[in-house]
Amino acid sequence: MRVLAVSPHLDDAAFSVGGTLAALADAGHAVTVVTCLTASVPHPTGFALACQLDKGLPADADYMALRRAEDAAAMATLGATPVHWDLPEAPHRGYTGPADLFAGVHRGDDLWRELAGRLAVLAADVDPDLWLAPQALGGHVDHLQVLRAVAALDPPVLWWRDSPYVLRDPAAAPGPDLPADLDPLRLPQDAGRRAAACACYGTQLGFQFGGVEGMRSALAGLPEVLLAGARARAVLTAERQAG
Repeated sequence: MRVLAVSPHLDDAAFSVGGTLAALADAGHAVTVVTCLTASVPHPTGFALACQLDKGLPADADYMALRRAEDAAAMATLGATPVHWDLPEAPHRGYTGPADLFAGVHRGDDLWRELAGRLAVLAADVDPDLWLAPQALGGHVDHLQVLRAVAALDPPVLWWRDSPYVLRDPAAAPGPDLPADLDPLRLPQDAGRRAAACACYGTQLGFQFGGVEGMRSALAGLPEVLLAGARARAVLTAERQAG
C-alpha cells in the first residue's frame, strides 16, 4: 500500500501513531508523512516568540528549522518519507495565548481550505491507498483545521487519537468534523521505534513530557487505537487478502 499520514505539527504523527507508521513501513508499505504547519517566521513576537522561549531557545533561533530537522530524523527512524509545508502555526495566525489555541477557530481563519487544496494535489502525486489523520482530541485549532480538510476530501482514513492531549484527558471529545459510524481498530505497532522516533524531538520533550524518560513512560501506556470507517476497513481487508 501507499500510506499518507497528515500531521498538523512537527511531532503529532510520531507522538500519536508512530508505532503504527513504523510497522506499516516494516511491512513494505510506502509511508509518507506530510506536516502541514512548519513555516519559519522571522522575528517572531508575542505569543509566537513565547512558544520558543519557553523551550529554552533564544529569540534569534530559527525554531521551526530546528523542528524540521528533528522531524526528518524521527521520520528516518520510522521509515517514513517526510514532507514539510511552509504554512504558519496558529501563534503566527493571530492566536494570542495557550487558552486561545483551544477556544475554537477564529472567524476568518479558513486555513482548512488551503490545506484541502494542497492535500488534493499531494494525493494526486502520492496516490495513497490509505490515509491517517488526527481526530482533533483536545480541540487544538490547528488539529481542527487538519481534521476538517481531510474530512472534506473524504478519502479512506484511519483517525488517530491526538497525543499528548489524550494523555491529559482520556475522555476528550473529537473535533466536530470527524465522520460518524467509525469503529476502533488496532494495527501492528512497533512501540520501540515510536519511542526512538519521539526522542528525536528534543525541543518538545521537556515541555510536553518532562524529558525523554517521561515521554517513554507516558507513551508506553498509550496503545495506538485508531477509528476506521467502512472504506478504510475495505482497503485493509483487500491488502490482507492480497498478501
